[in-house]
Amino acid sequence: MRWFATVIISLVAGFAGAAIFALSGLGDNQTREYLLANPEVLPEAMEVLQGREMLARIDPLRSELETPFPGAVLGNPNGSVTLVEFTDYACSFCRSSVADVQRLIADNPDLKVVIREYPILAPESADAARMALAAAQQGRFEQFHNAMFAQGQVTPETIEAAAAQAGLDMERAQSAIATGMIDAQLQNNVFLARNLGISGTPAWIVGDRALNGAVGAEAIGRAIAEARES
Repeated sequence: MRWFATVIISLVAGFAGAAIFALSGLGDNQTREYLLANPEVLPEAMEVLQGREMLARIDPLRSELETPFPGAVLGNPNGSVTLVEFTDYACSFCRSSVADVQRLIADNPDLKVVIREYPILAPESADAARMALAAAQQGRFEQFHNAMFAQGQVTPETIEAAAAQAGLDMERAQSAIATGMIDAQLQNNVFLARNLGISGTPAWIVGDRALNGAVGAEAIGRAIAEARES
């Protein structure tokens, strides 16, 4: 296993070593020797490296990322802390995370949740995402969002049922979808996801942190607390 550790150490020393040990004045050989003698620092070093890489991705996109499609926001629209969620109505893990988001909103009155529709799992996902943004234009986003996930499956029938439950003006919604403006927003969400290295749902961005998957309210809550303190 020593050869494997040496490979990992070399990677850390090569990519993160300079950043971690720059202040100490250690050279590459000394860095490698230090890591060989103290392998317990490797996970922390890799976490620091990954965090810096993610920050470099988030920062140039932060303003665009945290600015929602008009109306596609949950929680406090004027909140001082922003949580961005990339979601797909066909995603069972996204569905199971709805309760987590509701809990986080209840526990954090200053939390703004920007929803990025990222329909990647099924053709019907895109139709549901279009209707969600049409609902946002009517001030009915949260109602449609919750009703659509409650349907369990994404079909033309369940989309229509969720829209009816949310009280949408269907003629107005279809007209909005026909303009192409909503498709442009979905394409922009794909652009943001790709540039952030997001390939699945749900995915979360808060402050300088990125979380992938249904990680639960506690993990997201810790990231929210960190963002609030920074």
